Amino acid sequence: MKQVLVETINFSPVRALTESRSDRGNPVVEGILATVETINENGRFYKKSIWEREVDKYKQLIAEKRALGELDHPDSMNINLKNVCHNITDLWWDGKNIMGKLEILPTPSGQIVKNLIDNGITLGVSSRGTGTLQQRDGVNEVQDDFELLCWDFVSTPSNPGSFVQPIRESKQLNIKSNIHNTISELLCMHGQCEI
Repeated sequence: MKQVLVETINFSPVRALTESRSDRGNPVVEGILATVETINENGRFYKKSIWEREVDKYKQLIAEKRALGELDHPDSMNINLKNVCHNITDLWWDGKNIMGKLEILPTPSGQIVKNLIDNGITLGVSSRGTGTLQQRDGVNEVQDDFELLCWDFVSTPSNPGSFVQPIRESKQLNIKSNIHNTISELLCMHGQCEI
């Protein structure tokens, strides 16, 4: 019988999130969503072929702008729109890692995610799907009937390497700050500063 399978990882962006914004100006984070052919913190093992199939299917949701995820895992296999906080805009492979780009949406839950990240809180990203397990040599192998539903933001991950880092201010704000600092330095060069 199929059961809900939840796999959580600390989401660490692959590059600094200084000016990463979507076309709509929403913050974007990028990093590891899942690692395959590794025993995760839940004691589960996923073959790469299972994730390859599911990533290919998920790319259709991305194309349709329906690759939504929630803040925290609900107890169901439905995506509850009132809890949606992000939309995945891209998925790709990097060795054994499934990489993703997530646009943080300006929803109530998205604002919570953004505020937590802005305040230095480390979040995890967790896959949610259904499938069966078969135990072999003390390891729970996920079977070919696995179906991915989504990735959600959570507090505690089970997959290594999936933490989100703070989102910085936009490039325009950083430029204004740098200009202000430069002007202040020039005006205050000789020890006389009226600013």
